[in-house]
Amino acid sequence: MEKWVLALFLVWLILLVHPLSKIAANTEGDALHNLRSNLLDPNNVLQSWDPTLVNPCTWFHVTCNNENSVIRVDLGNVALSGELVPDLGQLKNLQYLRLNNNSLSGPIPLSLINITALQLLDLSNNRLSGPVPDNGSFSLFTPISFANNIDLCGPVTGKPCPGSPPFAPPPPFVPTATVSSPGKSSLTAAIAGGVAAGAALLFAAPAVGFAYWRRRKPQEFFFDVPAEEDPEVHLGQLKRFSLRELQVATDTFSNKNILGRGGFGKVYKGRLADGALVAVKRLKEERTPGGELQFQTEVEMISMAVHRNLLRLRGFCMTPTERLLVYPYMANGSVASCLRERPPSEPPLDWSTRKRIAIGSARGLSYLHDHCDPKIIHRDVKAANILLDEEFEAVVGDFGLAKLMDYKDTHVTTAVRGTIGHIAPEYLSTGKSSEKTDVFGYGIMLLELITGQRAFDLARLANDDDVMLLDWVKGLLKEKKLDMLVDPDLQNNYVETEVEQLIQVALLCTQSSPMDRPKMSEVVRMLEGDGLAEKWDEWQKAEVINHDLELAPPGNSDWIVHSTDKLHPFELSGPR
Repeated sequence: MEKWVLALFLVWLILLVHPLSKIAANTEGDALHNLRSNLLDPNNVLQSWDPTLVNPCTWFHVTCNNENSVIRVDLGNVALSGELVPDLGQLKNLQYLRLNNNSLSGPIPLSLINITALQLLDLSNNRLSGPVPDNGSFSLFTPISFANNIDLCGPVTGKPCPGSPPFAPPPPFVPTATVSSPGKSSLTAAIAGGVAAGAALLFAAPAVGFAYWRRRKPQEFFFDVPAEEDPEVHLGQLKRFSLRELQVATDTFSNKNILGRGGFGKVYKGRLADGALVAVKRLKEERTPGGELQFQTEVEMISMAVHRNLLRLRGFCMTPTERLLVYPYMANGSVASCLRERPPSEPPLDWSTRKRIAIGSARGLSYLHDHCDPKIIHRDVKAANILLDEEFEAVVGDFGLAKLMDYKDTHVTTAVRGTIGHIAPEYLSTGKSSEKTDVFGYGIMLLELITGQRAFDLARLANDDDVMLLDWVKGLLKEKKLDMLVDPDLQNNYVETEVEQLIQVALLCTQSSPMDRPKMSEVVRMLEGDGLAEKWDEWQKAEVINHDLELAPPGNSDWIVHSTDKLHPFELSGPR
């Protein structure tokens, strides 16, 4: 019963801390959901617009400001059809609305003229009809495009609506140079010239307004353009992809191409025009002023971390509403998928491969900590973030993303990012991460490799076992049940002494005190056979002194201590 209570408490804490739990009623969310209900969405691009989560700041294609108010809706070129809804007028702080290149029909809602914050409106290339609402702001200030909607009418379009008087054609141009003396003719010419100039100004105003807006908002210059038309925007050796290029590669971010979902967004499999397979990570984050510069800086830092055991960043895409990273496609997926999601037709990871994964991922993390300036703290080391190439070589992925997503505070990180069961206790309690938090996550990943188990699994309660993998492992060590600890998929095809060594490394990495944990460079040396025996012996002697520990009797398992209560204390105060 106590374990069930603990599990329920942990789940409650997850829901409490997770941002998706903030589902307070929101009129903007209601308005956008009403829009979704009125549209046909053949590609399911609005799938994330969950009506039970009426705060729209968690939805794709929607961007909010710091006050959780919608400022951007970007739904251009996504095959939507149907009609717009008057509820769009509820988006009082909306600055950008892109609905171009769809098949939208019906009238433009009159309520749009009430959005005084609107800075960009693109409804071009649809099937909209009827009069364009106008109170003067559309034609004089807002950069707009209603192009290629042949059934639209009104002063802004230059096409009279049925039943309305036709517009007077602009007077012919009268050259003022031929006027030699003041008089009635010259006055007429001046008036005609003034009218012509006024008409020209009326039709030029959107372009002038757009140019003024571009100068007034210099931080918002990252518009989606084809990569070949924007050669000057590069970060190191990275390629600047256009949004259209990645939409084509992923079949408009089709659900069938989703490789995985995580705290940073979704990952899609894609094929570029040259045939290369890529993984496109579509980031979902809170936007803040200056975010573009921060994004550039952090992406550049990620691209400079080059190591055979680190996932190489191939390119990026940046628009006012999208942030995407492009990586090489990893043919064998992640360690987690190979351990727990492999089809029956594929063989399990053998023991020698698991050892290579252990040391390869350790080398990658050691490079991030000791050879990058500034050092990169991963903050979410787990089996799902260790990828496998064609040769089953370990490649650490998602490094640098935790910092990249933290726009508000670039010096001290206080937002806990990570996965329950992998989070170091000091990181959970203080919000401060260090390389030693990565060491803790690596130790848990080693236990995943050895056991095939999840770091946090409520299913273990059915056998009255611990839901936390580390506690479950310690319980089996206490009972000296090493055979029950090793992944059954290995079918006893492993070297027991090597399993013992990896468990020792894992336990050294997951000590409660970060000061006691080894550095990743030390972990690499221990896995290569240098210093593990000494480190383990020092650890056990310290435990004897501090906790009056008795060593196990001699034998094949003389490295295993008698009681998990006498192992270095481990407490997890609560999940993320």
